[in-house]
Amino acid sequence: GVVAEVATHVNMSVYTFLEIDVNAQVEELRAYLNEVGAEISKERSSKGLEDDLHKIIGVCDTAFSSEATEAEVEALLNSIVSVLIVVPVGEKTESLILAFCEKLAKAPSNRLGHVCLRVLNLLFHALPENLGVRYHVYYTMVQVSGQIGQIQAVYQSAEKMRCTLNTAQPPPSTEQMQQLLRLLHQTLLANKISEDASKVMIELLGTYTTENASQAREDAHRCIIASLADPTTYIMDHLLTLKPVKFLEGELIHDLLTIFVSEKLPGYIHFYNNHKEFISSIGLDHEANVRKMRLLTFMQMAESQSEMSFEVIMQELQLGPEEVEGFIIEALKTKLVSARMDQSQHKVYVSSRVHRTFGRNQWQALHDTLTSWRANLSLVKDSMQAIVSAPIGGSK
Repeated sequence: GVVAEVATHVNMSVYTFLEIDVNAQVEELRAYLNEVGAEISKERSSKGLEDDLHKIIGVCDTAFSSEATEAEVEALLNSIVSVLIVVPVGEKTESLILAFCEKLAKAPSNRLGHVCLRVLNLLFHALPENLGVRYHVYYTMVQVSGQIGQIQAVYQSAEKMRCTLNTAQPPPSTEQMQQLLRLLHQTLLANKISEDASKVMIELLGTYTTENASQAREDAHRCIIASLADPTTYIMDHLLTLKPVKFLEGELIHDLLTIFVSEKLPGYIHFYNNHKEFISSIGLDHEANVRKMRLLTFMQMAESQSEMSFEVIMQELQLGPEEVEGFIIEALKTKLVSARMDQSQHKVYVSSRVHRTFGRNQWQALHDTLTSWRANLSLVKDSMQAIVSAPIGGSK
């Protein structure tokens, strides 16, 4: 035996290994678990280290419900990690790690959840980077961190996640990544990190091809509903280009998304009057939908009108006279439209706006603007060169 205790720094990235006999450590683990009431004998297994670990991991969660302190539980779990990482890599080792992860995923309290997350983080970084089972450890880290409101300690971006997991040989399969992204989306939503949740869902839908887009039906539904329900998501035209979403064309959910992408408030009101039960069945709130559609309609109006009267806003957005100013203030807070409100004249003067959709017309407008800038800069350059080239004091 070579390795026993694993001591970690606060940042969980530095490990110190003390050389003591692994067999002695296994005996200590068995004895401790036996003392806290686990159904395990103190004697080592005659079948060897792997069987010992199998039995120890099988009852390690007994410590969760015992009177053990947080520090004692963490010491126990870290000790199991230190033995796990010296077992020769193989199928049995992977099954032991999976069983250990299952136990840690069931931490019964927020306090022990933090302990389990630290232990999982230790295990993840202690395993060789090319070991495929690290995917399962990371998956469990997402589960546990979500349960205790610490998902941002595990997940920062899809790009970083891929770089971390793709070191395995072979890297996680498409199906495994889809499963992980699905879990991440649910976890981020539950932790009210809606912007990252939307990015993860789009990443998930991007893993499907034309051939298997039909398999993504539930994911596409979930993506659309989450985007419509999120009070901070307004630009949704990119969803229509995703293959799994295209597969839904002709269905009510796709029709509803199209309304939020390009239509105005009356279009949504008409849809709602005809499909009230559908809106309710997918968990969307009608009043919230109306608020979002008013903002989207206002954005669209601002694209073609730099000056709007309160009366026009009232008509287009179906607002009462006393609601207009409050709505405009809320609209400006979103920073989707920059404008100045003239209360005495009952007008709004728009200075800039975010385009609700960015299609061919918007690309052409951007091209024309950049072309004009380039031409003007060329004129400025020629003028400057003419000034520099002119003789000082004029010609003799």
